[in-house]
Amino acid sequence: MNPTGSFILGGPYADAGLTGRKIIVDTYGGVGSHGGGAFSGKDPSKVDRSAAYFARYAAKNIVAAGLADKCEIQVAYAIGVAKPLSINVDTYGTGQVDEQAIQGLLEDGDLFDFRPAAIIDQLQLLEPQGWSYEETASYGHFGRERFPWEQTDKAEVLGRAFKKIKAA
Repeated sequence: MNPTGSFILGGPYADAGLTGRKIIVDTYGGVGSHGGGAFSGKDPSKVDRSAAYFARYAAKNIVAAGLADKCEIQVAYAIGVAKPLSINVDTYGTGQVDEQAIQGLLEDGDLFDFRPAAIIDQLQLLEPQGWSYEETASYGHFGRERFPWEQTDKAEVLGRAFKKIKAA
């Protein structure tokens, strides 16, 4: 059942996104998983875009903290429900700590809050500073340090948190 009630406005009025190319070229070119939703043309309230950015942000911080050499984060949402239904972590066997421990940290929401409004706030998606949405439409949405989801500003805190867990 749709928790938001009546569904009368859809299509391009409610969930537009058009680039004229295959969506995967805007992300990882087939290397990582992709949910299938376009990014360009969607406002930050659409988790197709904002949660993909935030999953990358969290994964980059996990790698920068030395918790893994590779990390993929998958997030599932239901329409009208802010908290993700699931968060899955895959370190492709490169993890220095248990994947379930990383997943638990992501699910508790203290360091990485995956609720859409929190993502928008944390990455300042409504008021871009030092970047523009127009830039994301050229050469992909990832890989340029000026984008906030490319920052590794939580790596140190994340690393300390897991050192405490290992020591216990």
